Amino acid sequence: MWNRIRDFIRVFFAKSRKIEDEPINKVSLIVIIIIDLFILGNVFYGLDDISRWPLSPTQAYPCYQSWQNYQEDSSSPDNYQFIRDFIGENQDSLSFNSVEENHLGKVSPLCLQYESLTQALNNNTNQNIVRRIDEKNTQIRLLEDKNKQIRQQYDSTLLEEIAGQPRELSINEIEAKTAKEELTNNQSNINLLTGEIKTLKGELLNKNESVALLNFVNSQDKFSQIKSSWERANFWYPTIQLLWQMVFLVPLIIISSLVHKWSDNKGYGLVSLMSWHLLVIFFIPLLIKLFEFLQIGFIFESLLNIVTILFGGLLFLVSYLYIFIIPLVGFLLIKFFQKFVFNPYTQASKRVEKSRCLRCGKKINHDTAYCPHCGFYQYQECSNCHNLTYKYLSYCYHCGTKQNN
Repeated sequence: MWNRIRDFIRVFFAKSRKIEDEPINKVSLIVIIIIDLFILGNVFYGLDDISRWPLSPTQAYPCYQSWQNYQEDSSSPDNYQFIRDFIGENQDSLSFNSVEENHLGKVSPLCLQYESLTQALNNNTNQNIVRRIDEKNTQIRLLEDKNKQIRQQYDSTLLEEIAGQPRELSINEIEAKTAKEELTNNQSNINLLTGEIKTLKGELLNKNESVALLNFVNSQDKFSQIKSSWERANFWYPTIQLLWQMVFLVPLIIISSLVHKWSDNKGYGLVSLMSWHLLVIFFIPLLIKLFEFLQIGFIFESLLNIVTILFGGLLFLVSYLYIFIIPLVGFLLIKFFQKFVFNPYTQASKRVEKSRCLRCGKKINHDTAYCPHCGFYQYQECSNCHNLTYKYLSYCYHCGTKQNN
């Protein structure tokens, strides 16, 4: 296995730094690296764009978060704050289904119904009620602040009067008697304003549009439906993103692979080198995305569920599984590259048919033993008839015996 990995690395760097088995100069290498970095950046930009093309769970179910928060706080009998959040002049004018533009997918019909009910709340009458409630709350805060200030002065004023200190020598602005009367009046006003606020809140909550929204969000059937849909979308979203990223990457990999094979067979060294670099560049994000998928996709979730069922809370066992799975994936990738990308045997038959060198692919005479371009010896001795036959071919062209390559 280590020999295979070593051969893989050697051939990889040889193909990345040479044109027709000749090292490229430093200036050309710098130019190629700059081009590689530019293309790699654009590949990642493209992957990011296409991954955001399908609607995310938050975009497809935009009402879920606020609905869930309401369900968690439903033990409180006061629904005013929930209704209040949808009333105001500065509410977002964009509708839920505006995210469908330039995206793949549809917004949940339940969320669209939720939105229509919340928009019905935001009318001039309800805005006026909320404005009056806010004004009265402001008045209450001012009165409470004033009472706090009076209480701070009241105790010291009372002590001064008990001690018989003349009024003109007092450090306080108010007499004890006056302070007590003002505290009483302010508290009465606070109680009055509190009662008025309670009445206004009741008026707002009894509006038809408020009742319709509260009945809607209190429906457990509807909430269960939106919750299960959101959880299912959240589970599959990373997998869907990866599939679309594969749709973006796979055609690029196929095209660059075909160009590389064609240029390699034709002996177009520079085209072969550039297409090889493109192939490597396209495989880099592919491998990164595959390993990301193993960490967050449905495979990870499935393994997590299996471990949870079998071993309870011993979730560290998932890490053990990945320690064995990821090297196996790497080994299979190396085998794939060796068999389909770096394997000279797959190219040998075509090069013999076209009278090309088995190593560099340059045109040579049919009976030439050594390539004049790279010096590679084209033949080997047959193990059966001992005549010379082509290297890398499966059978001797003299006796037809299978060769041990």
